[in-house]
Amino acid sequence: MKYKRILLKLSGESLMGGQSYGISPEMLEQYCRDVKTVVEAGVQVAIVIGGGNIYRGMSGSAKGMDRVQGDYMGMLATLINSLALQGELEKQGVKTELLSGLTIEPICRAMSRRRAVEALEDGKVVIIGGGSGNPFFTTDTASSLRAVEIQADAILKGTRVDGIYTADPEKDPTAKKYIHITYAQAMADRLKVMDLTAFALCQENNLPIYVFDMNKRGNLLKVVSGEEIGTEVAAK
Repeated sequence: MKYKRILLKLSGESLMGGQSYGISPEMLEQYCRDVKTVVEAGVQVAIVIGGGNIYRGMSGSAKGMDRVQGDYMGMLATLINSLALQGELEKQGVKTELLSGLTIEPICRAMSRRRAVEALEDGKVVIIGGGSGNPFFTTDTASSLRAVEIQADAILKGTRVDGIYTADPEKDPTAKKYIHITYAQAMADRLKVMDLTAFALCQENNLPIYVFDMNKRGNLLKVVSGEEIGTEVAAK
């Protein structure tokens, strides 16, 4: 395996499937089955998922809601998605540990590096909800922070697009795909890999980011096995 310990970053919108809101049971089942396959291959997996399928703090702020209140609502939305992932993974026979930047007894414990690493080494999938526990930070930033904390080999960012392109491939048919790109080039070309705070944290800690299509069944195993099906962002 190319990676032994990964941080899988998923968007909340990815759980909607063909719906316009909420959680698609079919998409949830597919994602968890792919995670189970990777765990059975011996890879340690931590997951951070957003909450955009339920609520986005920044969207609420744009409509006049207090930004801090909105961000905490978004953090709670990530916990709803995290609970859904936990329930489906355990239904499929995968051991899990749910940690959070926001401690909410009795559903989860507070995130700590020691707890997360111990659970990973025990063969559990560690799901980390609640963002960073602080307003004004996105789940991109939370995923970068958690990946650095647990010393992950890479952040695997599962999207609905098979990598990073020179332009939006859904809007521009002439867009070209990158197989490998440096942090510096991604910054210079203003490619939307992650928000700037998250991206800077990855760059500072030399943490590779791999962007791939998570919606295609089996792709997660291909990525951890070293197949070049997406785009890697790294120092060189």
